[in-house]
Amino acid sequence: MIVLSCFYFYPIVWLILSSFRENNKIFSTPFALPETINLQNWSKAWNIGNMSTYAKNSIIVTILTVIGILLFASLAAFAFSKLRFRGSSLLMLMFVFGLFMPLQSFFIAQSYIFEQLNLKDSYWALIIPYIGTGLPLAVILLKAYLDSVPRELMEAARMDGCGDWLLYRKIIFPLLIPSMATVGIFSALNSWNELLLAMLYIQNDALKTIPVGLLAFSSRYMTDYKLLFSALAIITLPMIIVYIFFHRYIVAGLTEGALK
Repeated sequence: MIVLSCFYFYPIVWLILSSFRENNKIFSTPFALPETINLQNWSKAWNIGNMSTYAKNSIIVTILTVIGILLFASLAAFAFSKLRFRGSSLLMLMFVFGLFMPLQSFFIAQSYIFEQLNLKDSYWALIIPYIGTGLPLAVILLKAYLDSVPRELMEAARMDGCGDWLLYRKIIFPLLIPSMATVGIFSALNSWNELLLAMLYIQNDALKTIPVGLLAFSSRYMTDYKLLFSALAIITLPMIIVYIFFHRYIVAGLTEGALK
């Protein structure tokens, strides 16, 4: 596992080390260590590439997307797992079908709808589809966990006078926190790195997110690799740190509910 991990981890190390070098050194000796650790490339990439604006937009979109997915997915998982209502199987099948729908299969129709609703060039043009594409997996993961929760716990709460909303708020939501941590991290990574919809729906430079902003470091005839690598290092390291600190919640969230 250590050897296998090196194959995945080395490109990240190489990316960070290359961000401290000049373009000619990157091409002449690509695998050499940097002579000095100079953060000037990082500073130039942050200022020249307008990364502060792109980072702010990505943070806003990511936070609102994660909040929306966690709220709607937890409510849906509670309904599918613990409530009985007509059409639940058909609705659940639609969420399962959503896992197999490629993004390219519906973004043309989605683009037309957003054009009619005047949602393009706004945060909502990204937040709404990000929530929609993130819900199927989130609902299935959270429902799988709730299926393992004893029904007697729900019945005891109802005997104490809990209605559906109070049951969700006092019992279900606290129980879902480990699995919601998993869903939140996956959702944050997906929305942070998404490029296609961000290019399609956002033309205003003041609203562009980080993946689109990185394209500014490449032109038709030339790519400034030292600044591109610096910008990539700046935006990659926070996600790696988040994953390192929360990886145990990811494993716990994926295994919770595996045995009923």
